[in-house]
Parts: sequence; structure tokens; C-alpha cells
Amino acid sequence: MFTNKLKAQWAEGRPAINGWLSIGNAFTAEIMAAQGYDSVTIDAQHGALDYAAVLPMLQAMRASGVTPIVRVPWREPGAIMKALDAGAQGIICPMVNTPQEAAEFVSYVRYPPLGQRSFGPTRAAFAYGGYGVAANDQVLALAMIETQQGIDNLDAIAATPGLDGIYIGPADLTLGTQAGRLPPAFDREEPEMIALIQRVKDACRSNGIVACLHCGTPDYAAKAIGWGFDLTTVGGDSRLLATAAAASVAAWRDLTGAKPVQATKGAY
Repeated sequence: MFTNKLKAQWAEGRPAINGWLSIGNAFTAEIMAAQGYDSVTIDAQHGALDYAAVLPMLQAMRASGVTPIVRVPWREPGAIMKALDAGAQGIICPMVNTPQEAAEFVSYVRYPPLGQRSFGPTRAAFAYGGYGVAANDQVLALAMIETQQGIDNLDAIAATPGLDGIYIGPADLTLGTQAGRLPPAFDREEPEMIALIQRVKDACRSNGIVACLHCGTPDYAAKAIGWGFDLTTVGGDSRLLATAAAASVAAWRDLTGAKPVQATKGAY
């Protein structure tokens, strides 16, 4: 059986940094996992990947010792259970709007008598050894609140037995609560969005669960940790790759004075 290092870290009162994988590639996952993150999440909801990529990505991260998490596409039992059987030690579930949906999500993560997870940890049994009902105490259930309905039910969702925490995606939270007035983005600076983000954090604190926030920059993530968040995600593989590549190209052009070739009109 395994011990979830992320849970142990939180029990000691230490915040965590989470990496994010949207590219369906085991080598990319291995590289990211080796950079010192406490946990790394595979995004099976919006990432360019499916279960055929999730499994080898989890395998590739094993050597680093990070806590592997999967964001599933939806609150669907098959997807959740299959990710856990593949070796995920935590599940992020999008669009949880009611306490009933939160309870349903939790039930898919836990074996009976605490839930209705079906037994068949095909890879997890080999990856961790002795994998069984004791996994109930180690796997994480993190719900995403992204709509006005979710905010209206915030306290009841946060009080759901067995829920370990709430994960905030600021882009969808903005879309779901601001009626199109603000564009989707990370690192919100609007007073009303900061108040909303901190309201979610306070509900987590009141119910003894962790608060997690997706961020775009280390500076904003550090500020969120100062607010009392337990985990912050900083960027992700695709954004980090694009940012580093763009900076490298810009530096080369600045040093050499070489201008980019203009695309020929009508060229493929």
C-alpha cells in the first residue's frame, strides 16, 4: 500500500506546488515530474490526451515520487475509477454544483462501505503493492466549483463527508459567475473575483478541507499561499514550453538582428 505524500505534507501544515500536464506524452510527464513539484496533474478534461496516454504518463512519473493526480473529463464513475485503477492518487472532478453531486463524486473514489468504487486496481496493484480498501484513506477527492450554482451551494459542498478539498479554476469560475462581464483568465485581480476566490478558501477552512487554486505565475501563486491556500498550480507543460520557446527565439533575434521571414500569401 502507498502513503499519499501530498496528504502527509498538508497534515504537517506545508503548502504544495502542483504541476499540470496537457500534452499526452510520457516523456513530457517524466520531465515535468522530475522538476521538484509536490504533485503533478494529468488533465484528461481539456488536455490533448485520452486514457491511452494517461496510463503511460502515470508510469513515467513513478520514478520521481510526486503525487500523481488526474483531472477527469466529468463526474462519470467509469472515468474516475479507471484513473484510480491506473495509479492516480487523487482525482479532480470538474463542475460540481450541488452537495448531491459532491457526494456522488466522493462515492466513486471510495471502496465500500464508504463509497461504490468497483474493485480492480489493475496497474495500481503493481505500482503500489497491497492495494486494497486501505486506499480509501489515501486517495484524494477534489471537487471543482465553477458556476454560480456551485457558489450558491458552496458551504454544503464543502461539508460533504469524504471530500478532501476544492480546486478552483479561475477561468471557469469567472465565466460561471460574471455573466460574460469578464473574460476567462488566471490570476484574477478584480476585487470581486478575489473576494469570491477567498470565499471558497474560507469555506474550505471552515470545513477542514484543503483549498487549491490554479495560477498562471509563481508570483500570484505565492500570494494565494499567503491567503491560506494549501496547493497552487503554476502554469503547465504547454504554456511553459511556449513561453520558454518564445523567449529563446526573441533573445536570438535581438542578439542577431535577424527578422522573421514573412509568410508568403497563399502558402500552406
